[in-house]
Amino acid sequence: MATEEKEATAAESVLADIQKKITDAFEVFDHECNKTVDVREIGTIIRSLGCCPSEGELHDMLAEVEEEEPTGFIRLEKFLPMMTRVLMERKYRPIPEDILLRAFEVLDQNKCGHLTKDELVKYMTEEGEPFTQEEMEEMLSAAVDPETNTVRYKDYISMMVVDEN
Repeated sequence: MATEEKEATAAESVLADIQKKITDAFEVFDHECNKTVDVREIGTIIRSLGCCPSEGELHDMLAEVEEEEPTGFIRLEKFLPMMTRVLMERKYRPIPEDILLRAFEVLDQNKCGHLTKDELVKYMTEEGEPFTQEEMEEMLSAAVDPETNTVRYKDYISMMVVDEN
C-alpha cells in the first residue's frame, strides 16, 4: 500500500472515530430514538465532547444547526457535520490549567489561596460574560467548601481541567 493510501486510510479512520464519538454523545440525549435532541441539550453534548464554547459561540453553533423554522429540536444529520468540523479544527479548546490558576490568583487580592463564596459570586455575575443564576448555583455546589464557605481554587481547577485524551 502506498504512503498516500495509508494516510488516506488513517484520516478516514480518525474521521470515523470522531463521528462515532459525536453520534454516541448525541444518542444519550435522543430520548425518542428519532435522531433528534432538545435544543437545550446541545450545550451539554458539545461540552461532553471536550469543547468549551462561550454562550455567544454556543448560540452561533445553534444558529448553524437549527431548522429554518425552529422546532425546539436539533437533528443529528445537521449536528454531525458541524460538530465534526469543530472537533477536526480543535475549536473551543478548554483553557489550560496554568491560565486558570493565574486568573484566580489575580482575583485573590490577599494571596491566601482561596476566594470567599461572596467574592466568587461578585466576580462571576458582575464581570465579563456574567453567569446566570443557574450557572452560578452549579459552580458554587462544586467549588465551595461547605465548612469554610470558601473556594480553594487550586483544588477547584484540578476538578475542572478536561483530560485531552
